[in-house]
Amino acid sequence: MADVKLAIIYYSSSGTNYQLARWASEGASESGAETKVVKVPELAPKEAIESNPAWKAHVEATKDVPEAKLDDIEWADAIIFSAPTRFGNLPAQMKQFLDTAGGLWANGKTVNKVVSAMTSAQNPHGGQEETILSLYTSMYHWGAIVVSPGYTDPVLFGAGGNPYGTSVSVDQDGNMIEDVQGAVKHQAKRTLQVAQWVKNGTQ
Repeated sequence: MADVKLAIIYYSSSGTNYQLARWASEGASESGAETKVVKVPELAPKEAIESNPAWKAHVEATKDVPEAKLDDIEWADAIIFSAPTRFGNLPAQMKQFLDTAGGLWANGKTVNKVVSAMTSAQNPHGGQEETILSLYTSMYHWGAIVVSPGYTDPVLFGAGGNPYGTSVSVDQDGNMIEDVQGAVKHQAKRTLQVAQWVKNGTQ
């Protein structure tokens, strides 16, 4: 996988999806891929962030993580998106970033990108699957190739068994309920494997 480039593009307000992104990066690095982790720009007003201690602490802790740019999409052979659910949909921050990619799409720069997605929510039935599927809808418009984990490894069952992408429930204190680290790494490696096939077939 040494010649496969993976961008992990995330949004996280309190750290869960940042951790998922880091695990994905670790899994990709184990496969030898060139990887970058970038966050989409924050849109929430400063007052909202300052009034939430966990949010404020996470923003400070990740101040040095580079912000995602459209160049990251063009650079990547594969992209893993990670974002929490907001009422069963993508958070505005991630949706806004995707909406800026119209120029890339119009010029065919999103075609055959290999993509996968992860998410989190406070409840296991709080919209996790729908959030991933809503992101994939945009990817179909991109002409991207969606890679879901399905049930391709036993580690997925212990993580909750979401076939669309790794998802995790988070308790009131911000702790992950399911053990998803192995599932995230498997998803990253599977995404890279398909990206390698696509890259080999188009060279």
